Amino acid sequence: MYGIIQLLTDPEFYAVLFTAAAVFATVLTFTLPLFQGNRLNARLKSVASRREELRLKSREALMNAERKRSIRMNSEGLREQLADRINLEKLMDAPGTRKTLAMAGLRGQGPYITYLFIRLVGPIILAAVGALYSFVLVQTEMLPVVKFAIPLGTFAAGYYLPTIILRNMVERRQQSIQRAFPDALDLLLICVESGMSIEAGFSRVAAEVGTQSPELAEEMGLVTAELSFLQDRSQAYENLAQRTDLPGVKAVTTSLIQAERYGTPIGQALRVMADENRAMRMQVAEKKAAALPAQLTVPMIVFFLPVLFLVILGPAAIRFFDTQ
Repeated sequence: MYGIIQLLTDPEFYAVLFTAAAVFATVLTFTLPLFQGNRLNARLKSVASRREELRLKSREALMNAERKRSIRMNSEGLREQLADRINLEKLMDAPGTRKTLAMAGLRGQGPYITYLFIRLVGPIILAAVGALYSFVLVQTEMLPVVKFAIPLGTFAAGYYLPTIILRNMVERRQQSIQRAFPDALDLLLICVESGMSIEAGFSRVAAEVGTQSPELAEEMGLVTAELSFLQDRSQAYENLAQRTDLPGVKAVTTSLIQAERYGTPIGQALRVMADENRAMRMQVAEKKAAALPAQLTVPMIVFFLPVLFLVILGPAAIRFFDTQ
């Protein structure tokens, strides 16, 4: 305990900590754009791969089961084979993992196996790093409880960190889709009322809305591909609702499914849905604006009031000490 107190009261420790944080933030700021690349091109490439996947599935449906099994076994990589051998899916079973990955824009078997591997190997690696730090690298005396708490803490961080990152990716993707979805519905309404088919409308809107929301452009491109290759067209709309998990998108997909089933006009339904989604977007903005005063209370108390008291009481305190 004495070593921890001495470390926390050492100014050099805070200087090194802040310097390391500043260097890390600087390096991350300059290198992150290099790895991101063109988001729109990456999304369109993902849509193209999904279209090709659906086309191949439609062709493979005509083949016998034995040939499909041989093709699948020949195309498996080392990671998939290892995952099958150790039964990774049952070992790291998490209900709804595939759905959550799809909501984050990560589809297919590759991201799924990678996510499970990270959840399996990440805690072990971080626990090993924490144990190396607490038992080998640290020269100061620490309590045994603290030495064992550091590996346990890093193990817990490695276990929960992938889930937290994935949830943040889903939330950012949903926010991007929700902001651009009313405008996309207006464009889709214009395309439908001008005489385009619903597939051509989705394709044109995906090309137009890509600069505003690459995520929504990707989803609409996937809908276009699925409408072209799936036997049940309503399944394409249901997949869109599941991938986005937004109330506005679910309402629109329900209207489109009903229009496909009963032959009702799509234009009127899209007009109503566009107005409702625009109202929902405004309600979200108003809710955030109403929550700002409560959120600013703690920063004002912590950062503004001490400075204010220092400015007001500082001259009086200086004069008081000068008179002593």
